[in-house]
Order: sequence, then C-alpha cells, then structure tokens
Amino acid sequence: MFLTRFQINPARRGARKLLSSPHAMHAAVRAAFPVATDYERPGSRTLWRLDTPAPATVHLYIVSPGRPDLTHLIEQAGWPTSDEAWVTRDYDGLLDSLAPGQDWAFRLTANPTHSGRKTADAKETQRFGYLREHEQIAWLMGRTDRHGFALASQHDGRPNVRLHRRQTQSFKRGMGTVTLTTATFDGILQITDPDAFRRALTSGIGHAKAYGCGLLTLAPAQANQ
Repeated sequence: MFLTRFQINPARRGARKLLSSPHAMHAAVRAAFPVATDYERPGSRTLWRLDTPAPATVHLYIVSPGRPDLTHLIEQAGWPTSDEAWVTRDYDGLLDSLAPGQDWAFRLTANPTHSGRKTADAKETQRFGYLREHEQIAWLMGRTDRHGFALASQHDGRPNVRLHRRQTQSFKRGMGTVTLTTATFDGILQITDPDAFRRALTSGIGHAKAYGCGLLTLAPAQANQ
C-alpha cells in the first residue's frame, strides 16, 4: 500500500472544476492507475480525501494498493514548477507496526447515513444523511468496534472527537444529480483489533468511498511520542 499527498492549486480552472465535483475528482484519481490492480485489489482499494490545512491550501490524500502517477493532475490542477509536485510513501511499514493499545490522532471524512424504507419507485433502499452533529458522532461510535478501535475519552468523559467541515453537496453524475452529506472527524483513538483496523485503513469506513469519503489517516498522539 502507498500513501500519497498532492498539493492542489485552487487558482487554476481545472482545480476549481475538480474541487466542485467529487465525481470529477474520482475520475481524476482513477486515471492515476493505468493498471487495474494498482487501483483495487482483494481486501484493499483506493481511497482519497481533500484537506484544507490553511486558507488557499488544499491537499489531496490518496491511499492505494499501487503507486499512482499524478502527472495529469499536475497539468490540470497542480503546480508544474514545484520540486515536490506530489509525495508518495510506502504505507505497509505503518500497517505492520499497528498493535493493540496504541493511541493515534486520526482524521476521517465520512458520509454518515442511515437506510430508509424502500419505496415502490426505488430500485434500492435509499440512504439518507445524518445532518445533526450528535447523530454524526453517534454514527461513528456505532462503527468503531467493527473497525478495530475505540474513541479515547476526554477528562469530562465525552469521546475525544470533534467535527468540522460539515456540509451537504450536490453535483452532476451523468444525467442525474448526487447529493452527498459529509463530515470530517478529528480525534484520538485506541486500537483494539489490529487486523480489523488495518482493513479499515485499506478499505475505508462507510459509504461514498468513490467520492472522497472513508479514508482514515493517522498521526502520532502524545501517548505514542
């Protein structure tokens, strides 16, 4: 597995198109893998997420089974003269080092949803996004056990997690329109089941993975330093 960070130039027209449409960004990420098995393999798939660490700074993070080639993104939405157009690092070392009881700071952009009733006109059971903050946190807490981790507790006993960049976005996909509810979670977690946790890191959490949701990334927490 590989972890890649690409800096987007939001002033470019191509970048603005990608940033306004998860469907277009998905196509751009998919185009980075001419070999199908580099994009998706049994037990792992390509996940991506957009982060904005500072005003006018946008990073695209990609976790993938194979190494991506983002030359086309540099030409469309990047910084062609930069010495570090993108950075790709081996991810297997981190995956292999995970163990029960480790604490990690994490970030996850997800699509917190629940299933509604199937109507006579619908071919599939519809999913509806959770819009309230407490519902979105409850959605995450309801999935921690199956994904091999627990949320750490704060001094007041509440889970160590906060929400930001909560939004509902609509964009075109073919002849139709997709409406996507997303929330970004930051917090501290503790690993309880390393195998299940590795699957979460390499296969994602929740729905809408093609549209920039489900990628959980880690950073050292104070307890690990």
